[in-house]
Amino acid sequence: MSLTDLPVETPGNDIASARACAIDAFLTQARGLLAGTADKQTLQAVADALIALGRQKSLFPAAHFPLDAARPAQVYRLAEDADGGFALYLSAGLAGKAQPPHDHTTWAVIAGVEGNERNVLYRREKTSDASRDTLVQTRTVDVASGSAVVLLPDDVHTIELIDGQDGRHLHFYGRALQLLDRRVVFEGTEGGSFRHFAPPKNIRHPAITPQALKAALQDGEEIALLDVRETGVFVRSHILLAASAPLWRFEVQIDRLVPRRGTRIVLADADESLGHEAAAKLVRLGWRNVSVLAGGTEGWAAAGYELFSGSNVPSKAFGEVIEHQKHTPWISVDDLHARVERGDDIVVVDSRTPEEFADFSLPFAHSLPGAELVYRIQELAPRPETLVVVNCAGRTRSIVGAQTLIDAGIPNKVVSLKDGTMAWLLAGRRLSHGRAAPLPEPSEATRKSARARAEDLAARAGVRRIGAAALARFEAEAESDERSLYRFDVRTRQEYEAGHLEGWRWAPGGQVVQATDEYVGTRHARIVLADWDGVRALTTGAWLAQLGGHEVFVLSPPALPVLVLGPEPVRVLALRAFTPDIAPREAAAALEAGTAVVFDVERRSAFERRHVAGARFAVPDRLQELTADLPVSQVIVLTSSDGVLARTVAAELAQRTGRTVRAVAGGTQAWSAARLPTATGPEGVLTGDDDHWYSPYMHADLTKRDAGFQQYLDWEIGLVAQLEREGDVGIRLVAPSGAVAP
Repeated sequence: MSLTDLPVETPGNDIASARACAIDAFLTQARGLLAGTADKQTLQAVADALIALGRQKSLFPAAHFPLDAARPAQVYRLAEDADGGFALYLSAGLAGKAQPPHDHTTWAVIAGVEGNERNVLYRREKTSDASRDTLVQTRTVDVASGSAVVLLPDDVHTIELIDGQDGRHLHFYGRALQLLDRRVVFEGTEGGSFRHFAPPKNIRHPAITPQALKAALQDGEEIALLDVRETGVFVRSHILLAASAPLWRFEVQIDRLVPRRGTRIVLADADESLGHEAAAKLVRLGWRNVSVLAGGTEGWAAAGYELFSGSNVPSKAFGEVIEHQKHTPWISVDDLHARVERGDDIVVVDSRTPEEFADFSLPFAHSLPGAELVYRIQELAPRPETLVVVNCAGRTRSIVGAQTLIDAGIPNKVVSLKDGTMAWLLAGRRLSHGRAAPLPEPSEATRKSARARAEDLAARAGVRRIGAAALARFEAEAESDERSLYRFDVRTRQEYEAGHLEGWRWAPGGQVVQATDEYVGTRHARIVLADWDGVRALTTGAWLAQLGGHEVFVLSPPALPVLVLGPEPVRVLALRAFTPDIAPREAAAALEAGTAVVFDVERRSAFERRHVAGARFAVPDRLQELTADLPVSQVIVLTSSDGVLARTVAAELAQRTGRTVRAVAGGTQAWSAARLPTATGPEGVLTGDDDHWYSPYMHADLTKRDAGFQQYLDWEIGLVAQLEREGDVGIRLVAPSGAVAP
């Protein structure tokens, strides 16, 4: 099957996607052939299929499988079963590459893509000396494009790239290379002494250059650009459209972030030091179209492209673009304070989450999260003369929220609070803490007007309504791996947990816009929002459509839907068996006896609020380094909020180190419920801010806090100029409603 023969429904028209589809087709054919015994005749049929794959030379360009003087030979992983079953690699080498006689301990099929690889095959014969065998040459096979060689588990062969040409060859094995630890290599072509040799440690994955990635991000096809460093490292410097997906957290996050297994994925880090390790994990977990950014973000910058700092940057840049282009009106904290003191007709609404509002808020503000603004604002400001002020902790949600009310055409004058609660604190004023503010329930009259405004806003933003038939088609195409589909319920947590559609994720509307990259890892995917009330899904959809980069739809659930109760389920993927858990009281006893050491691996901020007494905090990808000098007699105990992340990290750490590693059953929540000792504060934090962006609000030192506020505000305002250097990322703003006269 050539590139021109690919079926029209193949996702993506790029080489990496075409290669992934061709490899899928080969593996399907090979699995069918090898359903029974892997005898010589069957393997020859597999070889014919591999020859056909290798003939598609355009799918395996040298640029995707680079070599240089420092790396004259390299194995690239193309596909590998999670259990280490079938595995497909591309072996690349500079002219003259050769290997001494060796076996594989499994069957192998090698087919050519480019260059001529001479295979000399030998029969191994025992001698009276158990440490020495004789090799008898049986045949020579030159493997070039259009030819292949089949090797059985006991076959011994040498390879050499001849004719002065570099080579690229496909290698298909019955077991993954990292599991072939009993292979032998001989001292010479006549045999003699032999030794076992270790599996290759540095298997790489197809590369994509910065220039090719830049083009791919603009070609309109689905693509997920994932930065695999810990989030706190990621926020210091990353590519704008990258989503944070830390390598050691894949098992918990990746299934929701990039649900379609055939998605074109590019992995980035600083310098490729983590990218190939992450690619290996993704491939084994079932994702089939994975490339690694050549040179990482350092290579991206060296190519002249922009790097960004901060978290949720596309969404925050969106807010700045809104204010810059639409001139969203604002009010200063001094003006607001004066008006409140005078008793002016004014309503201040905080567009953050209820949890953030409870943490701190303006003393007189009402909690009204972003998705709830159009839905509920008239209950708080029924008089058109009332000034509505929208605030948040910084800038983005104030601007987006205020402009949404303006664009929706509410009759009130609306402004954002310039620089939010940061500016309030910088002015020397105080915030309230621990306030609970139930959301006002809209009357039928206000619902009706809110629906009309939301419908108008969504229509102007290009949000499309779909019915059950269209959703079923989207779901079928997602199931068949043709298109990515994200389904979100944007209501409040309480409403979601009281009953939601099966398989739909909870993503409160304001947050899915404020932190889109945390919910949707795939650009140009389909996003469907459930519209229960005719307002919140539509206004959220309007935000997402203007942010750009996705197709946005709204679905009205059926009149009598089948509902699922409770919080959103999380599916945890795993490559290896979990280590046994340890009960909280057993862990406490071991910690007290000094036979165990406890590490918290979730988030530094959560650790500082409350943690297991005596625990240390470390990001998962530093654990191997930080535990290397611990006595072997000590059990390494890991904990996380609910124990889920700790279990996956424990399995990984145990496999890498050979140490006894246990996860606390139920995590820190279970530890606390058992009334075991806990502590607060930063003592025991070993990895600084590597896990998360450290908010200036966390600083106890007011001088550091205020300096952090100013630095953050300056950074956010500067995003407009930086975005102009980045180029068009799809932001398309709607005109305000004709009914509005701000």
